[in-house]
Amino acid sequence: MIVCVCHRISDRDIARAAREGCASFDELQSELAVATSCGRCHDCARETFLKHAVNATPVADPAARMACPP
Repeated sequence: MIVCVCHRISDRDIARAAREGCASFDELQSELAVATSCGRCHDCARETFLKHAVNATPVADPAARMACPP
């Protein structure tokens, strides 16, 4: 699924970066430019990153979980 339309970044791209050692969401933004243009994908991109990050902490905010489809 395409998460960031502006930069054509998919959930698979985010998962790959997280598995390959991307340490933080800020680093992910620097690497892929995800959620750096219009910002509409920010919550979904962050949730996707946290889901796949090695040392991820689950998002406690239910609204953030709803922002990204399963």
